[in-house]
Amino acid sequence: MMSKITTAREDEVLVITLDNPPVNAFSTEVRQAMAEAVDTAAQDDGIRAVVIRAEGRMFSGGADITEFGSAPVHPTLPELIDSIENLAKPVVIALNGTALGGGCEIALGCNYRITVPSTKIGLPEVKIGILPGAGGTQRLPRVVGVEEALPIIVTGNPINAKKAEAIGLVDRIVEPDKLREEAMAFAREVAGRDDHPVSSQRTDRIKDHDPGVFDAFREKHGRRLKGLEAPQKCIEAVKLATELPYEEGIAKEREFFMELVNGDQSKALRHVFFAERQASKIDGLPKDVKSLPIRKVGIIGAGTMGGGIAMNFLSAGYDVTMVEREQEALDRGVGIIRKNYEATARKGRMTAEQVEGAMGHLTTSLDYQDFADCDLVIEAVFELMDIKKDVFGKLDAICKPDAIMASNTSYLDVNEIAACTSRPEQVVGLHFFSPANIMRLLEVVRGDKTSPQVMATAMDLAKKIGKVAVVSGVCHGFIGNRMLAKRQEQASDLLMEGARPAQVDKVLTDFGFPMGPFQMADLAGLDVGWDPDTTSSANVREVLCERGRRGQKTGKGFYDYDENRQRTPSEEVDAVIADFAAQSGKQQRDITDEEIRERLLYPMVNEGALILEEGIAQRASDIDTVWINGYGWPPYTGGPMFWADTIGLDTVLAGLEKHGMEPSQLLRDKAANGERFNG
Repeated sequence: MMSKITTAREDEVLVITLDNPPVNAFSTEVRQAMAEAVDTAAQDDGIRAVVIRAEGRMFSGGADITEFGSAPVHPTLPELIDSIENLAKPVVIALNGTALGGGCEIALGCNYRITVPSTKIGLPEVKIGILPGAGGTQRLPRVVGVEEALPIIVTGNPINAKKAEAIGLVDRIVEPDKLREEAMAFAREVAGRDDHPVSSQRTDRIKDHDPGVFDAFREKHGRRLKGLEAPQKCIEAVKLATELPYEEGIAKEREFFMELVNGDQSKALRHVFFAERQASKIDGLPKDVKSLPIRKVGIIGAGTMGGGIAMNFLSAGYDVTMVEREQEALDRGVGIIRKNYEATARKGRMTAEQVEGAMGHLTTSLDYQDFADCDLVIEAVFELMDIKKDVFGKLDAICKPDAIMASNTSYLDVNEIAACTSRPEQVVGLHFFSPANIMRLLEVVRGDKTSPQVMATAMDLAKKIGKVAVVSGVCHGFIGNRMLAKRQEQASDLLMEGARPAQVDKVLTDFGFPMGPFQMADLAGLDVGWDPDTTSSANVREVLCERGRRGQKTGKGFYDYDENRQRTPSEEVDAVIADFAAQSGKQQRDITDEEIRERLLYPMVNEGALILEEGIAQRASDIDTVWINGYGWPPYTGGPMFWADTIGLDTVLAGLEKHGMEPSQLLRDKAANGERFNG
């Protein structure tokens, strides 16, 4: 087996090369081998400088996350970085690509940093609920200043090489094919100097900072930081870098790191990290199955959903043919796609050339025959089975034999849709979430006859267009909407029993959701699925629609809205609810927030257990992935099933029984055995 760290001496320079694919993680083996190489440099008087470099397309993705929570093995990453920084010889690090987390912290421990234009550098630890634990919170402010360090550490978002050079994080940018050569020249150049910059000893970038910068940062990012422990600790650690000697600051960083890594939020966020990666694996798929080549994609429908779906493929460089029934609808859809791209360009996230490049991949038509050469066709038409069947019957007659035919249905039976074709093995559900060009989740619905090759292609394609894909079996509403229905039932029942929309919504937003069920209904529009010709005042929503209260777009729904769309509770809605409650014969009472939370969330967990029992979801973590990426479940709780594991399945079981709900057998069994849904 090849060593993950190799050394080569070139005259008076020792070259240490990291080669631990796929992401060059600083595992125990790597740390030990690199520490030995650094010690070799220290002991050999003939070595006057060191170059650290890496093989592959990136420098390093950082520490080995699988080692978190385990007993530390020496040298730890902080110890390794200290040994590099304390070396009495200059160290030049050559960043051949992305350097994240521990990769960035290793770079901060070196005297000089040289990189290539494509490099991204960052400290993303906050995204898994921790802070940089190998000196990042103490060295980075000393190198780039507090104002530049805070967003890098607290948001976890990387910066590009040009920005890194501008703020002093890297010293030079060179072309990729010259990196090794230039790094060696840089090392020889600095070898003769008496003094070298040492990150932990610098004070020039922190001594004159504005002390108000920390509170200002908290205020500016308050909404993003709400409920999260790690960002607050990051801010505090950076603040301490300006107040304490390095040795004391690094001790506090380690204290904060251990506190966070052992806390529930970090455990939840690490679960989310691994759950997303696990979701891409399909149970029972033959290992030798190969994806079908997809070059051209057809989209039926140019509305909000169809246009959003099209943008995913256009942005990824696929040719897209979009078909509508009427030219006016087609023109309107294309206009919205262009408007969305141009808005992105104005924010600096695309160039004008990239906008035109994406639009150049789009062709439009009023004729289904133009799908004849498409490799994949996705329908985004009205959610009625008869319409879906008609569409798939036409596609079956037009599409080439190996084309994949996909439905964007959010509820309907994919098996029934597939059965109206002569090739059900080529039919799959691709449930995008609105707005489809932004939302990360994609439910890939496997029909009874969907072929392994089609499933493999769908999952591969999801990755290429930047989606987090989760496999679902066929049932009404699949994973996400099926569970959502249980929450909605309870929300409606709570109104009849004495709760009010604002109270119900606040319980969920306090839990960490971006909005509650009634805020969500107002945003989507209460008239979605409502027919003015057949309405009969049968429920609260119908009455509100009949009165013109159709959500934010009409200025009133469950709430009243001002010109800035700020909501206030509505006396009219309260009266409508009271009338229906009286008709139902249910006694109005004061309902505690705790009861509301239990009745909204416990039935979702229970439905998730049923989904697992029935084999609709492959694993509990897939359910968590769906709810975090598609429905706003707060990631720092890990998703509904992980959250249930955290509070205890016996607690969920007792709550369901207390509120008169029937628990699933799987939930009963796991609670009785002291087990968890997730491992």
